[in-house]
Amino acid sequence: MLKLLRRRSNRYRNSYYRPKKTNRKISLLWLGLAIPTSILVLELGARMFFGLSGKGDEVAGISPVNEAYRLKFLTENQQPIEGLPDDGNLVVKRSSSFGYQLLSNQKTPYWQINAQGFRDQAPLPLAKPKNEIRIFLLGGSTAFGQGTPKNEETIAHHLETLLQQRIANQAKSPQTYRPDVFPFFKPDRERLIKLAAKIRPGQYRVINAAVPGYSSGNELAQLALEILPYQPDVIIVLDGYSDLILPSYREKTDVPQLDDFLENASEHFKTAFSSSLKQWLDKTYLVKSVNYLLFKPQPSIANDSLVLPVEGKSLVQHLPTNEQELNKRIKRYQDNQKQLISLCARLNIPVIVGIQPEITGVPIERLSSQERTIREQLGTDYLTKMSKSYEKLAQGGQQLSKVHPNHVKVQNFYYLPSKFPSPVFIDAIHLTNQANKGIAQQLYYTLTNWEKMQIIPQHYYLKD
Repeated sequence: MLKLLRRRSNRYRNSYYRPKKTNRKISLLWLGLAIPTSILVLELGARMFFGLSGKGDEVAGISPVNEAYRLKFLTENQQPIEGLPDDGNLVVKRSSSFGYQLLSNQKTPYWQINAQGFRDQAPLPLAKPKNEIRIFLLGGSTAFGQGTPKNEETIAHHLETLLQQRIANQAKSPQTYRPDVFPFFKPDRERLIKLAAKIRPGQYRVINAAVPGYSSGNELAQLALEILPYQPDVIIVLDGYSDLILPSYREKTDVPQLDDFLENASEHFKTAFSSSLKQWLDKTYLVKSVNYLLFKPQPSIANDSLVLPVEGKSLVQHLPTNEQELNKRIKRYQDNQKQLISLCARLNIPVIVGIQPEITGVPIERLSSQERTIREQLGTDYLTKMSKSYEKLAQGGQQLSKVHPNHVKVQNFYYLPSKFPSPVFIDAIHLTNQANKGIAQQLYYTLTNWEKMQIIPQHYYLKD
């Protein structure tokens, strides 16, 4: 009996403890499921709450336009580059010749890239039609039209429209333009010379070949290897800012942090892993909501002005630290532009070198209230350094007109005319639609007043 009772007692004791262990396992399982489930519920709740409140984009810190123009980098084989942000919509791929270039056949509601990798709706055949006059616009983000709502609001499109209107007017009202043959009688010639000159007839096409972030080194390579086969009739280069913020030891703008990745593979792996994790966390509305409610982050003008921002580095920190470094950057700009001009001169292609606008070039009394806010956010140090840098850039640019005087015109858009349409800037360098129209108008005047683009009447140079 005792043995029997002892056995029953053991069975009872075992049966008592077994459910306890099972309950502990169940509790751990529920805990493991509850944590991610709670996070998911909170994430969905945050998205629903801020979505219904109409503050979704504000909380997320997302501007649809900024998102559309943010660069996304791929390798030459079109694979993601680990360690770099991948949330941009404008895709560029690594290029050993250009640094990087736009991927062809892309489209968002704000821009379209054609099959040749240019910002244009229509494809550009390599063989040029007989009556087509091709004008290529090279440059960085300002020339590209950063921040514009559509292709039709870029400098290239406005310029093309003006030139096509000019051809239509010449056909419609030929009496308001100089005749093809001038008379011998001097008073008649003097009267006719006051009329507007006719420009070369044809179908004008202005191709936006600009790429955000490009500096003069990128543009020189792009011209030689990509643009010239399309038989351009005119080259327009609008740049300068990228050369001022690019270190002098770099020949051209390249994929960010590429050298660091190549030199230290193990560090690249760590950076890529931590960066990927951070990017994933930063994309969650839960993290964005906490940041929004606790820290109330303000939009950064510097982040919008810089196409290739470096984390932890402010806009002013990209500027030259001393006179020697500034001179090296100016010299690089001049050397690249001289090579570009000389290359075009050998092929008899006219070149317009435009020094792009920047907010410190406009007197503060002519700025709108929003533009004044931009200046304040940029800071005194930036304004002082950039003004000095641009003055030297402008001086260096003017010297380019002496390289091949008959083949180059230099236009300094840093000091905009007093009657220039306002407001001009949406950040330090990117322009409003009205300003893009204004730049296009200035380029139009330069082109149409240049004898290389005009029909020179017979006996025009007749000596008395």
